[in-house]
Amino acid sequence: MADPASNHTDPIVRVDIPPAPWTGRDDGPGPEHLRWHRAIHPYRPDAAETGSALIGFASDEGVRRNRGRLGAAGGPAALRTALSSMALAQPLSLFDAGDIAVTDGDLEGGQQRLAAAVTAVLNRGDLPIVLGGGHEVAFGTYSGVAASALRRDRPRLGILNLDAHFDLRADSIPSSGTPFRQILEAEHAAGTDCVYRVLGISQPANTAALFDTARRYDVRYLLDDHCGTTDSDTVDVFVDALLDRVDILYLTIDLDVLPAAVAPGVSAPAAYGVPLEIIQRVCDKVTASGKLAAVDIAELNPEFDIDNRTARTAARLIHRLVTRHSAPRV
Repeated sequence: MADPASNHTDPIVRVDIPPAPWTGRDDGPGPEHLRWHRAIHPYRPDAAETGSALIGFASDEGVRRNRGRLGAAGGPAALRTALSSMALAQPLSLFDAGDIAVTDGDLEGGQQRLAAAVTAVLNRGDLPIVLGGGHEVAFGTYSGVAASALRRDRPRLGILNLDAHFDLRADSIPSSGTPFRQILEAEHAAGTDCVYRVLGISQPANTAALFDTARRYDVRYLLDDHCGTTDSDTVDVFVDALLDRVDILYLTIDLDVLPAAVAPGVSAPAAYGVPLEIIQRVCDKVTASGKLAAVDIAELNPEFDIDNRTARTAARLIHRLVTRHSAPRV
């Protein structure tokens, strides 16, 4: 994990690849024609207003280590393209900080750089939206939240993972399958309070050993079988119980939680999955809570997408989170 003391006073977001200009459909001037590509600006720590800041994490090193389908490093670019022409009902403060790029297999270094960027964004009062990348992104995002002033002042951290997998593997080499075990072990070592919950677990995609690990770490979950469109009350109770227990929340969305027909462009497509209506409902509840501190999107693999279906779905979720967000206060 990144050293918390090194990040508290540094407002600069250091990235490997600076943000590129955004382009998209243009129907004319004026707020009535506003779209993302006209509203977003390169990230500046001295900007007059706070808002939402995109940070790309171009990595599939964790997926490679976990023996998955490579291509998630292209996720940030695909997500920006899908967001660019989305219409905004009203002006918003939107920023693009650029990308952290994992090269030469140095996943741990990339996670440390991501953590520093997330901390800087949080300490300025912005909402970090991290665009993955494989789900190894989670340890970097978490480390940035853990080192932030917001976490210092609101110590009870909740993590809600929308995912078909626990990602609690005990492998000696970190990967896209290990981040939440790493997080829980880091929290235990620090003596801090973190609650990890997973919505959308697929039983056939998780061994009995992983379910045992979840029990040992007191990780509660909802199976995808219990997250259908008729299960909205069950989902609400699950999410509300987490929100009631924590001060701030980190939301991480692994796109393989969605059915393969909705999200084919992922490292491990779901045979069943959670309906988009339910995932959107959870996002709405979380972003309106006033406790959402950070978000990341994981496992978009453009090489296997169909008609940009997965990227467009993920972009819609980001759009709703940003446009409906109620910011926590330090």
